[in-house]
Amino acid sequence: MSKQNFTAARVEGFQCEPGKQQTIYWDAKTPGFGLRVTSKGARAYIFESRLFGKTIRVTIGDARAWELGRARTEAARLRTLVDDGKDPREVRAEQQAAHEARRAESLRHDLLVRDAWDQYLEARKDKWSSRHYLDHQRLSDAGGRLAKKGGRQIVPGPLAVLMMLRLTELTRETVDSWLAEEVKTRPARARLAFSLLKAFITWSQEQPEYAGLASSEICTNKRLREHLPKQQIKADCLQREQLKAWFAAVRALSNPVMAAYLQALLITGARREEMAALRWEDVDFKWRSLSIADKVEESGRDIPLTPYLSNLLQDLKHRNETPPSKRVLTRLQLQGQSWQPSPWVFFSSTSEDGKIAEPRIAHRKALLEAELPHLTIHGLRRSFGTLAEWLECPTGVVAQIMGHKPSAIAEKHYRRRPIDLLRVWHDKIEAWMLEQARVKFSN
Repeated sequence: MSKQNFTAARVEGFQCEPGKQQTIYWDAKTPGFGLRVTSKGARAYIFESRLFGKTIRVTIGDARAWELGRARTEAARLRTLVDDGKDPREVRAEQQAAHEARRAESLRHDLLVRDAWDQYLEARKDKWSSRHYLDHQRLSDAGGRLAKKGGRQIVPGPLAVLMMLRLTELTRETVDSWLAEEVKTRPARARLAFSLLKAFITWSQEQPEYAGLASSEICTNKRLREHLPKQQIKADCLQREQLKAWFAAVRALSNPVMAAYLQALLITGARREEMAALRWEDVDFKWRSLSIADKVEESGRDIPLTPYLSNLLQDLKHRNETPPSKRVLTRLQLQGQSWQPSPWVFFSSTSEDGKIAEPRIAHRKALLEAELPHLTIHGLRRSFGTLAEWLECPTGVVAQIMGHKPSAIAEKHYRRRPIDLLRVWHDKIEAWMLEQARVKFSN
């Protein structure tokens, strides 16, 4: 087809030749500049040339959106690229890639700490204990909602204020200011929060999508560490003469499950989560043993089931297997539910997962009733290890029952006491505690 000098009116009048899918009209004024008209009425400016012996064709744009003079200028620019030995298609692809890279980097810099934090928790969840994972959730909790029990408003965790920042705003100065404020009101939580934050930043530096965003100075700066209070060594522990008052107050609690749970913690020295996670399938009344999901050993550990504790658990088993009142059963049927005994030894009808969740309130009430000083739940574990020394019980026996990691070569590699040997000493420890507490029961 012969070339024509393009004008706005002439371009508007170009039509696709009958029987063809498309027709291309070429401009006589600008080399390689043309208009492509399809049988369906689409009209687009194009540029065509040859580079290294091959024909290249580039679509400039829709003729309705491109003014003729502007389209000619673009065709001239493309002609210059070809004359310089550059393929306009490759140049455009490079420009697009650069644009997308800039956009991705912009989005990366706008990433919130919360987004990366959630990815961090998801990636590390399987490698942490449930308690460690829960610490991360609680310390970063935004708070503000009402608690399920008591109606109090949940206070935001120490890390909550950092979660709404961009990851690039997580600088030494920002963390320095945050930490200085947090240690004023909750120093222990601030220490733990800062430790978790450092681990998170270290992880983020290893991820391609987060690398270089948060300041690595946060993990190494001495000034930040100076804000942290010195870690206090906890020494709360029941004394021998306090056992009578403690047992009396705990046994008098209105909730028999809670009472048994607190006594089990003292008698076994187990961690609170280990004991709370005990299932009925983990209890062997015949051979008097408990299988506990150990925090250190993945396979867990077996410890003796002492006589008094066995008596407590048998009472709980009877309560657990006793159907509720007809009124409760009727309500469950109306809700399309059926009653089943709980799989948990220390069951709860109010907790989300069906097992005991918060023992501190009941324990605090018992301590007040007994007029005893403050004692944490973990203090019961500490009390077991300390009180066992009154019987001159071998340290390795106590450590194995409590699930402490062996601290000596001989204990680590050459001492693995069978449960019947542990039972000899464990029964003595329980009997001694009950004797000091003036607790009598029929075995």
